[in-house]
Amino acid sequence: METFAKVRQHILESYALEIDEPFIIGFEYTVEETGRRQSMFLAELKTSDGRRVLRVETPVAPLSGLSAEKCLRINLMQRVGYLAVGDLEGVPYIKMCENLPYAFLVDQELDDTVRHVARTADQIEQSLEPGQDVA
Repeated sequence: METFAKVRQHILESYALEIDEPFIIGFEYTVEETGRRQSMFLAELKTSDGRRVLRVETPVAPLSGLSAEKCLRINLMQRVGYLAVGDLEGVPYIKMCENLPYAFLVDQELDDTVRHVARTADQIEQSLEPGQDVA
């Protein structure tokens, strides 16, 4: 996949888009093991040297009440993806992200990354907010 348009086309084969803008799309991913849902967002970004990357991200839990140390320890254990903070409707949220260079992006890699980010975010959410599906 060399363009965001091809990413959009591939995602449309499996998901209904809830957000469909020129360089960001959003959809719901159902985690097979739990039946819980993760809101997934894909966006095209440019690196500082001008290369284009695809960011895959999903909200995990509200930041309020979470310790920075706990979040950094979770980050340290991640093999794919990382935790970041972003606003969701004006509320700071922990989110799980991964950046994929277009140069290496193929259908299977995108599908695997979406699945991994969604599953991992859901597991982290369950440990931080037991019994709730907040994101």
